[in-house]
Amino acid sequence: MAGTLVTSLVTGALSLNASLSQNATNGASVLGTDQAPVLSAFLTSNPLPDGFPWGNRSAAGTNLYTGAPKTGVIRYYDFTVHRQVIAPDGYQKDALVVNGQYPGPTIEANWGDTIQVTVHNQISGPEEGTAIHWHGLLQKTTPWYDGVPSVQQCPIAPGKSFTYSFQADLYGTSWWHSHYSAQYAGGLHGPMIIHGPQNVPYDIDLGPVFISDYYHTPYFTLVEDVVGTDLTKIVPFSDNNLINGKMDFNCSLVTDGTPCHNNAGLSTFKFQSGKTHRLRLINSGAEGIQKFSIDNHTMTVMANDFVPIQPYETNVVTLGIGQRTDVIVKATGKPKDTYWMRSNISSCSSSVQPNALAIVHYEKAKKNARPTNSVPVTDTSDPCQNDPLNDTVPFFPITPTPTPEFTQVINITATVNATGSFVWLMNNQTFRANYDNPLLLLASEGNESYPLDPEWNVYDFGDNQTIRIILNNQFPVAHPIHLHGQNMFVLDVGVGEWDGTVAHANNPQRRDVQLLPGNGYLVIQLVSDNPGVWPLHCHIAWHVSGGLYVNVMQKPNDVRQMQIPQVLAQTCTDWHAYSHHNVVDEIDSGL
Repeated sequence: MAGTLVTSLVTGALSLNASLSQNATNGASVLGTDQAPVLSAFLTSNPLPDGFPWGNRSAAGTNLYTGAPKTGVIRYYDFTVHRQVIAPDGYQKDALVVNGQYPGPTIEANWGDTIQVTVHNQISGPEEGTAIHWHGLLQKTTPWYDGVPSVQQCPIAPGKSFTYSFQADLYGTSWWHSHYSAQYAGGLHGPMIIHGPQNVPYDIDLGPVFISDYYHTPYFTLVEDVVGTDLTKIVPFSDNNLINGKMDFNCSLVTDGTPCHNNAGLSTFKFQSGKTHRLRLINSGAEGIQKFSIDNHTMTVMANDFVPIQPYETNVVTLGIGQRTDVIVKATGKPKDTYWMRSNISSCSSSVQPNALAIVHYEKAKKNARPTNSVPVTDTSDPCQNDPLNDTVPFFPITPTPTPEFTQVINITATVNATGSFVWLMNNQTFRANYDNPLLLLASEGNESYPLDPEWNVYDFGDNQTIRIILNNQFPVAHPIHLHGQNMFVLDVGVGEWDGTVAHANNPQRRDVQLLPGNGYLVIQLVSDNPGVWPLHCHIAWHVSGGLYVNVMQKPNDVRQMQIPQVLAQTCTDWHAYSHHNVVDEIDSGL
């Protein structure tokens, strides 16, 4: 059926004229439309020393982790989180949105700016807590604003507000999302763009390309199945796949009476012939590994996550959940041409309709012109892994020590617990959050009673300066592994057991998410220069709901010296007042 829908779109059996308005499909969002803004090289409402907000710093000559500027500029954002009926693919559902937009508002800043976001929790029908994570940022001076409930804060209680304030300490492409249960799978996410030095020249920045699997069933119902006792439901299949929040759906498949409109509308992008275009690819989904391509075009990869890399060409970009890749595409077509943009959910993932389409219009193409000479690329890449590590070499070289001070092995397995529920294990322990006692706040008070609460999965690495973690996946399913607070060195990844090889040892890939293949291994290393408590987890929403999560504690002695703002404790005062009178149904790990 999935092939039938895409074939009908490509061949002309289905119209490209949208049957729904942009407001009906995506609320106030303009992503995927002709109104979506083209991004500037940087924001100019600020000082420009040496002609740039970041002064004379460069991609080739500046260490990202020690040389970040401090511009003194504050970028203010105001987020109201609420429910709203939308139909991104024509199927009408009650979603979680920010400021009436799906995907949520784009945060934009320059490298070194301060980003300040006030979040108002107006979720009702039913009420829920929330918290927002700013994916990939290091938070070196503000570890308490990482946005993970039970780790740095209590959830933002219904009817309450909380202001995050943190430095844009890296640059490139990322996203923000809820870290409360699997809430972001219900719509609570959006792009985050931080302008910085260019490592590859280009002409036009087309901004974020948000790629996401999409579920018609409410996220909470899916979580109930994932952590329930009916083991036939622990792997939910996404109903569709979206590009910038849009795709059509075959409404004849709807059997529950929900209103559904065929031809809801596809996202569109404008190319100018002869120009080079930057696309900021973001996999914001819940489970699906994405394979992104543009018919008849080759892409030049220039960055992975927040790390500029030595450019290389490819036909297909593989993105696990949470990963970002920036590509440059030269418009080699003619002024009246149109082509299909595609993102296909990998065969490693679970989807009813895995293939997403969008349209690339050249400057003189008719608005609703259908691509006629569009030829799909041939995908020979591994369906379950990122590109080989020897291809993904950071632009600014850093050599990790070959002899780290501490090595930790973590084995990933799964089991059915005493209640009959499927849970994930890391070293034979599943994770469960305690919303009432954030770990960072406890650690700052010298409370390190974590061994008494093994379900918190805290790995205290003490004062060790360099840490190597070997993750062994003893399950035939890939996991996108994400580490907060760090760009981890990816020393090696593969199927089977690690043989001690380090890929590109003088300058290995750095990023904040890396795909760990099924029945395989992932070897990462970090420099412990960011005191705090940092989650290390699979970024598949259903897997972290099932407990595939640990906490990495760095420099606990330094944590005790932190002066944590009182507003963090206030989140707990507000949450306690709410949860004392309302039952919080924490059916999963909480994150």
